[in-house]
Amino acid sequence: MLRDVLIQKGLSNREAEVAELVSKGLSNKEVANQLFVTEKTVKFHLTNIYKKMNVKSRAQLIVWCLPHLGFVENEATQPARPEMAAGAATINTIPVGNTTVSSNVTPIRNDIGSGNGNSDAGAFGI
Repeated sequence: MLRDVLIQKGLSNREAEVAELVSKGLSNKEVANQLFVTEKTVKFHLTNIYKKMNVKSRAQLIVWCLPHLGFVENEATQPARPEMAAGAATINTIPVGNTTVSSNVTPIRNDIGSGNGNSDAGAFGI
C-alpha cells in the first residue's frame, strides 16, 4: 500500500522500497543489507527520495509515510476498550504492534474550578 502511494508520488520502485524500509525504522546499513546494496547506494536513493517527496530529513519522510503504513488507526474505527475504567482520562496513546499502550491520568488537584476560591477561572473570563 505505501509502496503504491510512493510510486504515484514519482518515486522509482527501488526508491519506494528504500522509503518503506526507512519508514519502518531500519537504519541505512539494515536497508542496504536487506536490499543487497551498499550504504552509499541507500544514501543516494534517500537523497533522490527527499527531493521528490519535498522533505528535508529522514524524520519528515517517516512522518509523511506513517498514515500509509497501517500503524495509525482512525479513532472512529477503534473498538471500545472494556479494560478502561469508566470516566478515566486517557492520554499518550502509542500503537505497539496490534495493541495499544496508554496511561490513565488522575488529577493532582480536585479543587481547581470547583468554586472554592482557588480557581483562576475569573482571570480567563469564565
